[in-house]
Amino acid sequence: MNHIWVVDDDPEMSYAVSLMLKMLDYNVQRFFNARSAAQALLAGEKPDLFILDINMPEVSGLDFLEFIRRRAEWKDVPAVMLSTEAQDVTVDRAIALGANGFVTKPVTIEELETVLNKVLSRDKNDKENQQDKKNAQS
Repeated sequence: MNHIWVVDDDPEMSYAVSLMLKMLDYNVQRFFNARSAAQALLAGEKPDLFILDINMPEVSGLDFLEFIRRRAEWKDVPAVMLSTEAQDVTVDRAIALGANGFVTKPVTIEELETVLNKVLSRDKNDKENQQDKKNAQS
């Protein structure tokens, strides 16, 4: 079972997304700001996937994404951005920073399932391809 961190300052949205993820058989941990998620990472915890709200006070989801992409131990953890903004410039910036997917609020369980299936299967394929390359070099 994949362990997903939902980082969103809106308790109702965080709860709704977490509930949908649990219905899809994911293990979920919620954080209400990026700083608490960063503290958990620095303490040695690590999810299989992040769902990050873009618009949060103090540290935005984009800033947090940039932070995790700069660290070797977390740079390969897939991240799906969640936002009320679906403007091209926001999506483009998220993708440029290393986002693996993007969904707009309010999100449905079908949309969430679709993006997670794409992102997690892509991540699995990437890891298998890396292992195949290592085996071929041996």
